[in-house]
Amino acid sequence: MAERPPLDRPAPDGHGGGFSRRSFLKGASSVIAAGGVAARSLEAGMTEGAEAAGAGAPVISGETEITLDINGAARKLRAEPRTTLLSALRVRLPEPLTGTKEVCDRGNCGACTVIVDGRPVYSCLQLAVDLQDKRITTVEGLGSPEDMSPVQAAFCRHDALMCGFCTPGFVMATTACLDKHGTPSEATVRHELSGNLCRCGTYPHIFEAAQTAAKSRAGGGLR
Repeated sequence: MAERPPLDRPAPDGHGGGFSRRSFLKGASSVIAAGGVAARSLEAGMTEGAEAAGAGAPVISGETEITLDINGAARKLRAEPRTTLLSALRVRLPEPLTGTKEVCDRGNCGACTVIVDGRPVYSCLQLAVDLQDKRITTVEGLGSPEDMSPVQAAFCRHDALMCGFCTPGFVMATTACLDKHGTPSEATVRHELSGNLCRCGTYPHIFEAAQTAAKSRAGGGLR
């Protein structure tokens, strides 16, 4: 049986059927050069098109000014179409609201939960430009250290936190749960908070805080 010719040498029949590394490199160089020429031609065409539009044509940077209703106030900011609500809150606002936490940034943990038109949502999965006609509530809009909401006060009373990264999201989800159900059972609370994760394992305290907050909102006061 005849041995197969090496890939970097011509075939012994003299017809050049072998694969040459030299020919490969030459071909690759030609492709790269052609690609560079094409890219420069495309760039030149785009520049000529922009010049043809007139000297007064606006320069598009990818950002636009939007207005969001956050905690009852109209807040203006600049954002790209791809900017998430989470990024808008924490980075894009002139006075950032950092109570909403960025943890997974993939809609898996619930730490970035806010309330939009009465519904809890993951702010990392919402585009800011799509929420210009919505009512957005963050944890800052519920209360302050001096004047906490019943849910915030109950979380402190029951020590329903450890590292604290998940806490704002749980507070928002609990608030939405009580707004929806009034005085829910523990099973309902567990279901409504199932989209939020606590890596420290403070779930029993969180559920107790939710029950206490429900009674407080109903007029029973904190235990």
